[in-house]
Amino acid sequence: MVTALHHFQLVSDGEITHGKAVLMEGQFIIAIVNEADVPQHAERVDLKGAYLSPGLIDLQIYGSGSPLFFGENPSVEALAQMEQSLLNQGCTGFLSTIATNTPQVVEQGIHAALSYLNANAINFMGLHMEGPYLNAKRKGAHPESLIKKATLAEVKRWIELADGAIKMITLAPELQDSEVLEYIDAQGIIISSGHSDATYEQAKAFIHHPVTAITHLYNAMPQMHHRQPGIIPAVFEEKPYTSIVADGIHVNYAMIALAKRELGDKLFLITDAVTENKEGVYQHKLNNDHYIMPDGTLSGSNLSMLKAVKNCVLHAGIPLAEAVNMASLYPAKLLKSDHFMGKIDKNYLANLIVFNADFEIQSVYFKGELITKTI
Repeated sequence: MVTALHHFQLVSDGEITHGKAVLMEGQFIIAIVNEADVPQHAERVDLKGAYLSPGLIDLQIYGSGSPLFFGENPSVEALAQMEQSLLNQGCTGFLSTIATNTPQVVEQGIHAALSYLNANAINFMGLHMEGPYLNAKRKGAHPESLIKKATLAEVKRWIELADGAIKMITLAPELQDSEVLEYIDAQGIIISSGHSDATYEQAKAFIHHPVTAITHLYNAMPQMHHRQPGIIPAVFEEKPYTSIVADGIHVNYAMIALAKRELGDKLFLITDAVTENKEGVYQHKLNNDHYIMPDGTLSGSNLSMLKAVKNCVLHAGIPLAEAVNMASLYPAKLLKSDHFMGKIDKNYLANLIVFNADFEIQSVYFKGELITKTI
């Protein structure tokens, strides 16, 4: 059965287009046609002038709903709950994040992720390990007592244990041995610099060789100084894929606008979202519109990906089509999944979201199936 979505504003690949229809069959988009050319046999779905965009992709998130996936007891059940919560928000692909913790808890998280990927995973795409190989000077909410330098033996153990489930690792490159970085890179895993105290010169040396991404720009890194420029000017010059938390709390909107001007199509959105948790190392407490640790340290956000898009449009002066790219196409490109995810085009997965002018989700399609409908 061919389904034809029509009467919408198409937001994809940096443009907003009118008068089109999207034809879906099975899991895929089979054509984009003029609305007048919808086949007679197709089942028509009128989207009533709403926006239609690719499903959003979050490459750094700890939890959504309850419980927190990476608390003291990472589980398949927590991942399943997280998936459904994110689907309802229009997030059709995500990397669940593992933070600095004991080897036992990290390995429990890896086991849960691999088990779920091999069984019932829907929009869960794998793991992002943020730590424990960070710089304690820039620890943020990560416990200093558990931060350490990587050893090749431990890195190999975890990567082999994960059997492909680890897609991205955030670490402080300036503290790691070259053999560790080279090994991670050889496994096809994205190396992202984060919680790093790298100098300008160090960052210029490791960006692209082999570090290909930067984690939550401005947060947990040295700030720019006229005599000690630090990592941020190096990022602006070298332009690796760079994530940012667009909640106006982790980063002021003026600085998001600056980063967009400097990085263009390499700046992408993450939520870095957590959820309430009262056990273990990460006891996140909701404080109005963000989360803090018991000592008041800023931890994760309370964002959804669509809210991050909205904030970029309303507060950072970024056009809607480009903000959607930051939440879909650019993360897909970093994952090297942009041949089937991240935009609306023929032969792409029919992962689509429908939202109104107030950025409220109206429906979500995942691989052609209607998952969520609120109108």
